[in-house]
Amino acid sequence: MNDPRPGPDPVPVPVAQRDLYWLRRAIALSEASRAQGHHPFACLVVAADDRILSEAMNASSSDRTSHAEMVALRAASSAHSPQALAHATLYTSAEPCAMCAGGTYWAGIGRVVYALSETTLLRLTGNHPENPTLSLPCREVFARGQRPVEVLGPLLEVEAARVHEGFWG
Repeated sequence: MNDPRPGPDPVPVPVAQRDLYWLRRAIALSEASRAQGHHPFACLVVAADDRILSEAMNASSSDRTSHAEMVALRAASSAHSPQALAHATLYTSAEPCAMCAGGTYWAGIGRVVYALSETTLLRLTGNHPENPTLSLPCREVFARGQRPVEVLGPLLEVEAARVHEGFWG
């Protein structure tokens, strides 16, 4: 049986209150996604001046590539300049998968803050066929690029994990 509890917290990192605020908004959106019958994932793209550039819930039940991050990234990159996105942050309820990390990179987002690590998510989902985990940390994807993407996470794992309790049963 899978152990659904998050792993130990990583080494403490100074976290701005604004990061926790936006991350909790992403977790709340993931709850709304679940309530609407979708997978419990969500994210926001937030400008440096705290304007929401886009937000999205998971829609992969109809299109497997419509992870929340991809939906939000498409909306943000089609409506905002590369300069704005370079200073924006993607706040997401779970660590971006390899596809979403690639989308984040190509959209030109400069920073990612996530709640639930891919490792903890795997413990929650197990081998559920609707979430075949691709175990490739987003930091590794970004490290292969030609420009830096700042990553902060996992943060608030216990809060983010609660949204998944009983979902992947």
